[in-house]
Amino acid sequence: IGGARRDEEKARAKERIFSHRDSFGQWQPKEQRPELWNLFNTRIKPGEHFRAFPISNWTELDVWLYIAREGIPLPNIYYKHARQVIRRKGLLVPLTEVTPALEGETVETVDVRFRTVGDMTCTCPVESDAANPADIVAETLHVTVSERGATRMDDRTSEASMERRKKEGYF
Repeated sequence: IGGARRDEEKARAKERIFSHRDSFGQWQPKEQRPELWNLFNTRIKPGEHFRAFPISNWTELDVWLYIAREGIPLPNIYYKHARQVIRRKGLLVPLTEVTPALEGETVETVDVRFRTVGDMTCTCPVESDAANPADIVAETLHVTVSERGATRMDDRTSEASMERRKKEGYF
């Protein structure tokens, strides 16, 4: 069961709640079954499987409203904290061993939070003063860029980056 949502990225918009994968674990858009009347075709061949994305129709705001309402504890990385970053290609790249500053780049300490958490080599934080779920709900009401658009270095390389990774079996 995955936590992907259709509003996160263009390739995820094509994803089904009940998502067919071939025997190599790869996603084939043309092989996805219709979701007519919320009935699912669950017939699969040996070796194939399905992945379920039950919150596929939720938005980032829906997730944070749920977290706030239910009082769900989350790691501090999702809330405001000071972090050393490098401004690169419109993103705040965290300073780490795998994402060091390049020649000529300046390291600065900024109040940030992570809107999404993924691969350390490509997930970036955003500037933020949001220290709790209510603050994030208020902040989310005003954002104009998706979580992935605001935070993922690899999505800046190609519009098809996510679709390519999904075909390779990513998530």
